[in-house]
Amino acid sequence: MDRRRRRALALAVTTLAALGFVGVASAHGSVGGGVEAPIPLWLLYAGAGGTVAVTAGWLAVGERDVGGDHGTPSLALPYWAAQTLANVGRAVGLFALVAVLASGVFGQQIASENVATVLFWPVWLKGLALLAVVAGSPWRVVSPWGTLYAGLAWLEGDPPALLGEYPEPLGDWPAVVGFALLVGVVENLTTLPRSPRLTAALVAAYALVMVVGALAFGPTWLRRTDPLAVLYRLLGRIAPVHLDRTDGGYRVTLRAPWRACTRTVTDASTVAFVVLALYTVSFDGLAETATFRALLAAMPGVLGPTPAAVVLYLAGFGAFLGSYWAAVSLVDAAAGESQSVGRTATAFAASLLPIAGAYEVAHTYPFVFRNIGTLLDLTTGGVVAPDPVAGLSLAAFWGSQVALVVGGHLVAVVAAHTVAVARYGRAGGRRAHLPLVVVMVGYTVVSLWIISQPVAN
Repeated sequence: MDRRRRRALALAVTTLAALGFVGVASAHGSVGGGVEAPIPLWLLYAGAGGTVAVTAGWLAVGERDVGGDHGTPSLALPYWAAQTLANVGRAVGLFALVAVLASGVFGQQIASENVATVLFWPVWLKGLALLAVVAGSPWRVVSPWGTLYAGLAWLEGDPPALLGEYPEPLGDWPAVVGFALLVGVVENLTTLPRSPRLTAALVAAYALVMVVGALAFGPTWLRRTDPLAVLYRLLGRIAPVHLDRTDGGYRVTLRAPWRACTRTVTDASTVAFVVLALYTVSFDGLAETATFRALLAAMPGVLGPTPAAVVLYLAGFGAFLGSYWAAVSLVDAAAGESQSVGRTATAFAASLLPIAGAYEVAHTYPFVFRNIGTLLDLTTGGVVAPDPVAGLSLAAFWGSQVALVVGGHLVAVVAAHTVAVARYGRAGGRRAHLPLVVVMVGYTVVSLWIISQPVAN
């Protein structure tokens, strides 16, 4: 691409991104500190959606190699250093499990003053997701049930699998169900996260299921049925940092955030998990809005508020999954080929991960950092009591949300384009990419609409 076109593209993208950054800071007209909206919301939506569409168009014009990581920086990590870090991580994971259980049972039963509720929901569940997006999944090291199983395997001499190998047809479906229950329903739609004792009971049951299942079916159980293991592993594909095993230790390498999002996922169950994770983080934001509360009030009263919310959650997931399946069914048709829709779905599913990861970070990072400060306050008796987000203005927070949401969609567009070209060739890839671009542009607008809605009390 010549210099003038490169400058024009950079100017367009920068202008549209800046437009979104300014507009969302006061998406409600007048927010918090009285910041007035300088542009209408429709212009924000059009600018952000247009940025995604322009990027897709730029990729479609000409031949561009965006899939490589040639000459990226790397750092050698000696084996002893990696093992030391891993052992520290395992100890931290076990200590966190004990702290949640002990504090939940014996501590003060006030959510904001109990380590169980402050540690598990914001720091453990959400904080590790943010870490996975930035540096890759830490769960293989810090998983307390993984460490417990490894200890039992060391005592036995071999990894125990009393009932034989993990049933392959189950795939990631147990993790899909577990994620929907743990995050979609329990975290978002119930008051259980406010109860330290119930949080401890939930974590104890979670640990028991994981350890007993691993003893029955081996380590594959931990990899495929643990919703947190699957979630963090998938989000880790976005991370710009990658760890490779070498003969003498490990190598830490920087990579493009779309690089690992071009790889095919395992099967239909993993596709469902990707779509569920993407949908649930959006639902998490939607459930806090007055719009959702109004929709909930319109549901039949016989259901009750929580069952009605669960029905809406499941219906929304069905709509998301159906939309993705419809889009990928059009991909082969647009490319002029006839292939299995299931194979096409697994090929493109990982390209949705940057959207899920970006929205997760945008929606939860102040929540995570604020609770890290609270956790330090609780564990040090007030000696260390930082407030990491004290200086974050409302305008900066909303602006960062727009930048992250739009940035995640841009990375997803690059990943999907790379997959389409590799699968169908240059000409076919341009056409095949179009249905997914339409979906991504639409979801960009939906995401920004969600974060611009008034939050219900």
